[in-house]
Amino acid sequence: QVQLVESGGGLVQPGGSLRLACAASGFSLDTYAIGWFRQAPGKEREGISCISGSDRSTYYADSVKGRFTISRDNAKNTLFLQMNTLKTEDTAVYYCAAEVDDSYVRGQGTQVTVSS
Repeated sequence: QVQLVESGGGLVQPGGSLRLACAASGFSLDTYAIGWFRQAPGKEREGISCISGSDRSTYYADSVKGRFTISRDNAKNTLFLQMNTLKTEDTAVYYCAAEVDDSYVRGQGTQVTVSS
């Protein structure tokens, strides 16, 4: 069964850091591109970062460039998102998602709240 499970969200003060994880099962992360998007209340869904399956090339939205880093541990089949210098506007539910053999797969999401 193809599945993604996120973890690592929480409450953090502005300027702080969090590391999100996305554990994949049923497929290998080094075969498919996978990414992170977020959804804040009243706002449109925003794709923030992705990494290719083969050459590990990466993409970042301007809103997170220089602050967030996407990475992948093939041995653990887990995707990560290191988030530094967090801002209140980063508050959202964060999801990992991939298209696996023409099927869209998304995790259940993890809440990130940036507040003092």
